[in-house]
Amino acid sequence: MRIRPVGAHGLLLDCASGTAGGPAASIDADIAARVEGWRAELWRRRERGELDVVEIVPAATTVLLDGVRDPAGTAALVAGWAPASVAPRATTATVEVPVMYDGEDLPAVAGHWGSDVPDVVARLAATEFRVAFCGFAPGFGYLTGLPAELAVPRLPSPRPRVPAGSVALAGPYAGIYPTASPGGWLLVGRTDLPLFDVHADPPARLSPGSHVRLVAT
Repeated sequence: MRIRPVGAHGLLLDCASGTAGGPAASIDADIAARVEGWRAELWRRRERGELDVVEIVPAATTVLLDGVRDPAGTAALVAGWAPASVAPRATTATVEVPVMYDGEDLPAVAGHWGSDVPDVVARLAATEFRVAFCGFAPGFGYLTGLPAELAVPRLPSPRPRVPAGSVALAGPYAGIYPTASPGGWLLVGRTDLPLFDVHADPPARLSPGSHVRLVAT
């Protein structure tokens, strides 16, 4: 793991550094586990008052520490720690998202999986996903939980508009579009559950570490 400064008050923990292929290597379960382990460890350290930072932001292969009062001292401190070997199960209830599995790309996903549409739906509904990180749009969580061999490609060209609530797959991730936007993920279903409300507390229903089930309706 490599720690790099970001601006005047940030540090970036590169969890892919030192792996075969370096940071450009494909995202795999080992790197995802490192990111989750560091996220969990850093959050616990901050809660205990051992880490003075404003934000801890996990991503696909990195964890960003922002609002660091003493970057050099904090980097030396973090370098002496180790990530949690097993990230703890979220103490809050699993977020159950009601999904109507009628996405237009279900046949394409079935083809990539060497399966059929009912099997794809059953597999997605039975999987307990976890929010690895958030990005792309407010409230959009990148959900992990599917085996690496079930990764699917994005569309060759993105759709100009994907409706809000669309449930989709791309690469190793599942995701739910919180608002209408362009997008190239494969659509497998839709939900009416609001994922982002600026007036709610918190505004985003999904946050890193949350566990999610895409329940068939």
